Amino acid sequence: MKDITPKFETLRTATAEAFVAMPTEVLQLLKERKLEKGDALELARAAGVMAAKRTWELIPYCHPIPITHGSIDYEFEPEGVRVRAEVKAIAPTGVEMEALTAANIAALTLYDMLKPHTPEIEISHVKLVEKRGGKSDWRDVLDPPVKAHVIVLSDSVAAGKKEDRAGKAVVSALEREPSVDVAGYEVLPDDPGKLKALVHKLVDEGIDLVLTVGGTGLASTDQTVEALKPLIERDVPGIMEAARAYGQRRTPYAMLSRGVAGLIRNTLVITLPGSTRGAQETMEALFPAVLHVFYVMRKLPHAHGYR
Repeated sequence: MKDITPKFETLRTATAEAFVAMPTEVLQLLKERKLEKGDALELARAAGVMAAKRTWELIPYCHPIPITHGSIDYEFEPEGVRVRAEVKAIAPTGVEMEALTAANIAALTLYDMLKPHTPEIEISHVKLVEKRGGKSDWRDVLDPPVKAHVIVLSDSVAAGKKEDRAGKAVVSALEREPSVDVAGYEVLPDDPGKLKALVHKLVDEGIDLVLTVGGTGLASTDQTVEALKPLIERDVPGIMEAARAYGQRRTPYAMLSRGVAGLIRNTLVITLPGSTRGAQETMEALFPAVLHVFYVMRKLPHAHGYR
């Protein structure tokens, strides 16, 4: 089973359909709800919804998902009936398999209730019509790409006594983003003065995104927040609220992070924790959606809008 732990929850929707072909006289009986076994349309509707909720029990690699909406609708055509299933969930993975299973089971239920009337029944054209949700829906294409700079704050790393893993993990995550160009990476000691000077320099150079790694905790040397918070001209509190909420579901220590985020002129500054796991989880929580800041700042049209 694929590990979906790093994924964040979003609204996921999927629509699937199947076509059930039958003779004209049987189709008429179905429409009039006069089949020998009863009301096939309503029974198939219930069966489809039940199937969506139990897909994870039928298909080995499907995850159990809390379905928040499931529906089966019908469209009558001269040769038969088109079954359309819609499924919604707020979850870390998609619901296309749930929609496909729902459409299939509803179609099979119709088959079962129609077969006393004719053997000439065919289920065909089972397909996914649409799926939405997940990171791909929130990935803006930015050209030119966002210029990013990563700053690691650590006395021990700066002194060569310890290897930097958290900062390099952040760089690797940025390099996987097609709309980001990593313009720089450097290590500083836990020195507020040096940090402020470097951030001022990067802002003057037109760097779009500055990510600091380390110094957001409660140790006496953790001074990143104190150094940068006075420089921020426009707070974006939701960024770190999202990161802490994501982290809190994975470790209770996430609530201890004091990270801040905001704009210094046209540069977005985000302060990440210094632990490798904390930095990785913050990147998972924020990207690619946080890049929409630059979409807005560049006054680009909202191609996909807000859902």
